[in-house]
Amino acid sequence: MTEAIHKPSEAAIWQWLDAVPDPEIPVISVVDLGIVRGVQWQGDTLEIAVTPTYSGCPATSIISMDIETALRDRGIDKITIKQQIAPAWTTDWLTKKGRAEMEKFGIAPPSPAQGPERCPHCGGTDLERLSQFGSTPCKAQWRCKGCLEPFDYFKCI
Repeated sequence: MTEAIHKPSEAAIWQWLDAVPDPEIPVISVVDLGIVRGVQWQGDTLEIAVTPTYSGCPATSIISMDIETALRDRGIDKITIKQQIAPAWTTDWLTKKGRAEMEKFGIAPPSPAQGPERCPHCGGTDLERLSQFGSTPCKAQWRCKGCLEPFDYFKCI
């Protein structure tokens, strides 16, 4: 007699993935970052499609490992994580919640103006770019001329 395999719903899996933090910005999840593109069962194997933020992102393998660990911790043993490179990831895929969490953490979220709209510390708008690159390649270093605090700006891609 074969035993029926319990498969968690895709909605439950999305919830679990929403608890997996991005390793470079731990206050947002991989779901809020917009890199988890799909979740589906293929028979008894769970398939997760992930789009890296950019080619060569050093966190890609860590993200895959963290996703796999989170799912295995919930009893899912057969997992396939596929890199989906097209369409290319864009900062437009960041959720509103993710943008708000970034700002609360002190990182200015991406803006169509190609620079931060305001200082994430004081809300000031008199800003200057210090460097095209910040703590990671996807961020630039800026400073508020009002409060004089430096901050990272998550660049638009």
